[in-house]
Amino acid sequence: MANKIRKAVFPAAGLGTRFLPATKASPKEMLPLVDKPLIQYAVEEAVASGIESILIITGRDKSAIENHFDISFEMEQMLKSRGKHELFELVHAVSEIAQVSYTRQKEALGLGHAIYQAKDFVGNDPFAALLADDIVDSEIPALQQMVNVYEKYDAPVIATMQVAGEAISRFGVIDAEEVEPNVYKIRDMVEKPAYADAPSDLAIIGRYIFTPDIFAAIEQTTPGSGGEIQITDAMRILLKTRPFYAVKLEGRRHDAGDKLGFLIATVELALKREDLGGEFREYLKSLNL
Repeated sequence: MANKIRKAVFPAAGLGTRFLPATKASPKEMLPLVDKPLIQYAVEEAVASGIESILIITGRDKSAIENHFDISFEMEQMLKSRGKHELFELVHAVSEIAQVSYTRQKEALGLGHAIYQAKDFVGNDPFAALLADDIVDSEIPALQQMVNVYEKYDAPVIATMQVAGEAISRFGVIDAEEVEPNVYKIRDMVEKPAYADAPSDLAIIGRYIFTPDIFAAIEQTTPGSGGEIQITDAMRILLKTRPFYAVKLEGRRHDAGDKLGFLIATVELALKREDLGGEFREYLKSLNL
């Protein structure tokens, strides 16, 4: 029987170059979608999927992430003293969300290198890895969909989505066989193939469930361009010795690390809000587009 997934790793040491100059001094993971930073959406998804311990891989100039998940004593006291109890609860709840710890990735040397920083935290346990700029809006949390597959097959699981046409060449793509609706056993993975060479229309997105043997595979991975260690290369090494599965996620995935994707996510999430959706919808209808 598969061990429960209780730990999650959040690589957050990247430089956020797609959002410069906004990310020059502020972490991209703290960019707000409506009124909540990107990383909080992903942490809430993890907690809703049974995660109890979280490790955030940070880098220089990322202290805002640590501050966000810490107690903000002065702000909480001020909100209490002014009788703003709802806002107090909102702020305080963030610091209570999970057991969060941090480690630094001194150089941004690829996603594989970032995940390797979690080796001591993970120990001999299976774990999840989530990228905060992939926001998945779904009824069943995206990670929970993956946990269900992990518990059934007792093997690593990656998240995928269908991507039509030439856009597939921007992603890692799986070559796989469907073993049940929306669940695939992976034969191979290809990083950013040309459209004509893509083995399927299923693109890998930023949600993974790994077993601890991924660290030995990362150690065997040869750095690629820019000296980066790609997690796809490590997964391909591991694929030679054990099965890997993929889930085609139910829900809507937003690439909030991309300017257009971020704007789309902001609009769609705002429209779903009870406190904002009605007025915002009327405003959008009033625009002369």
